[in-house]
Amino acid sequence: MGDFNSNYISIVAEEDGVTIIGLTRGKDTKFHHTEKLDKGEAYIAQFTENTSAIKIRGKAKIYTDHGVLQTND
Repeated sequence: MGDFNSNYISIVAEEDGVTIIGLTRGKDTKFHHTEKLDKGEAYIAQFTENTSAIKIRGKAKIYTDHGVLQTND
């Protein structure tokens, strides 16, 4: 499957309890990884052969090659 080396995102929690959920790639989408962040904690995630999507719950800033995203309250 393609080169995923440059497909990283950084997530910085702006409140306690931000949840990051990795979703699988393939015929059936399933949860495969979960992380919890507290305010000020950062997490670096990568899209891979197994990870096709990342879901974020809670207030956070997401830094990507395409710019910075902000989740809503």
